Amino acid sequence: MPNSPAFIANSAPYGLTSQSRMESGVQDTQLSQKQGAVYLVGAGSGDPELLTLKALRVMQRADVVLYDSLVSEDILDMCALTAEKIFVGKRRANHALPQEGINELLVKHALANKTVVRLKGGDPFIFGRGGEEIQEVVRYGIFFESIPGITAASAAASRAGIPLTHRDHAQSVQFVTACKKLGAPNENYSELLDSTQTVVFYMGLHRLDEMTKGLIEAGRDGATPFAIISHASLPTQQVLIGTLKDIAEQQASASLPTPALLIMGDVVNLYGEFANYNLASLSQTLEVSCV
Repeated sequence: MPNSPAFIANSAPYGLTSQSRMESGVQDTQLSQKQGAVYLVGAGSGDPELLTLKALRVMQRADVVLYDSLVSEDILDMCALTAEKIFVGKRRANHALPQEGINELLVKHALANKTVVRLKGGDPFIFGRGGEEIQEVVRYGIFFESIPGITAASAAASRAGIPLTHRDHAQSVQFVTACKKLGAPNENYSELLDSTQTVVFYMGLHRLDEMTKGLIEAGRDGATPFAIISHASLPTQQVLIGTLKDIAEQQASASLPTPALLIMGDVVNLYGEFANYNLASLSQTLEVSCV
């Protein structure tokens, strides 16, 4: 990636609009001074080329980067060379730090007048606990900016050629997490029976058998198309297509690795229609021209 002014942040945006700054008595001249701030940055689904330009600008100005387990080495290499990189990743039953510890690090470094980048896989505000972290940051009077990333549902669906909505198949889409806070109630599968709605399950591969059985018992048609997309947007991406009734058995044989996303609904049938023409590397054939 070129190290040019186009990719270098020349100012530090914060979690206040101009209007709210005026109302709070905080002036732009004050914010231009060097002070600590937290940037919640969505790193997307893993493909470095799916990063936003704003994410890249901020990463290149970071003093400290707190990154998750789903952030690839290629993306980490785009951060400032002088940045301190701290792994705070959480995978199922394996947490480098508890959430409280991550919150403390964000606050500690920001209060030390450092530019802190919290680098998260996907989008920080979609099953990324970004809201919890910002609550802690704001509690200490620290300014922040949240920079969206391409969430796994968008990346997986696009790269697999499965549109999440389609006028002939699905008029709405629902995102569901299978990884819940301890003590939270189990899924109410009766809320997922609408055949005109696409349902996307995050972090659900380890509960695939349980969830598919629960959906069928609740009344969802066992013939409902179902897809598993593993390592979405990466060269190692794999797609498994089946039905609600047989997808768990197929996965038992195929053993697609995590991270993986699950998509349920009639739109999955379009995968077969598009598959022969869906080339993830097609953009690599384009020549770059500078205006």
